[in-house]
Amino acid sequence: MDALKGFKTIAGVALFMVALQLLNVATGYSLIAFGLVPRTWQGLVGIITSPFLHGSFAHLSTNLIAFLILGTLVIVEGLSRFMAVSAIIILLGGSLVWLFGFAGVHIGASGWVFGLWAYLLSRAWFQRSWSNLITASVVVLLYGGLIFGFLPRQGMSFEGHIFGAIAGFIAAKVLLSTPRSRFNATR
Repeated sequence: MDALKGFKTIAGVALFMVALQLLNVATGYSLIAFGLVPRTWQGLVGIITSPFLHGSFAHLSTNLIAFLILGTLVIVEGLSRFMAVSAIIILLGGSLVWLFGFAGVHIGASGWVFGLWAYLLSRAWFQRSWSNLITASVVVLLYGGLIFGFLPRQGMSFEGHIFGAIAGFIAAKVLLSTPRSRFNATR
C-alpha cells in the first residue's frame, strides 16, 4: 500500500468521526446514548461505537491529531494490518472497559489512540529493526506524555487509556511475535 492511499484511509476515518460529531451536536448530543456503559446490556454496543463518539469538538480534535499521526504510522504496514490492530484494540480494549470500567458513559477515540501508541512501541520490541526503533523513538518523543493519561482524572476514562494500551501491546504480541520452537530456543 502506498503511503498516500494509507493516509487517505486514515483521513477518511477521521472525517467520519467529524461527521458523527456534527450529527451529535445537531441532535443535542443524542449519540452519546451509544457510548460504552460498563456492565450494562445497552452499553455493549458502545464497545464498537464509543471510539467514534466525542463529547465536544475539543475532545475530538485532541484525539484526531494523535489518531492521524499514529494511525498513519501503523497503516504503512498495510490496510489489513491496520484493520487487525484496530479491531483488537477496539474490541479487546472496549471489552475490558465494559468489564472493569467505572459506572458512567465512556466515549472517545483515546483508547484507540493509546492502543496504536502501545502497538508502535511494542512493534519495536517484537520486530527489531532500525526502522521500527526509529519510529518508536519518534513516537516516544511526540507522545511520551501520554503516559500521564494512565492517571485517574475527573471526566476522563483512564480505564480506556490503560485497556487500550494493553490491547495495543497484545495486538503487537499476537500479530508480530514469531513462535520459537523449544528446540531452536537459545538457552
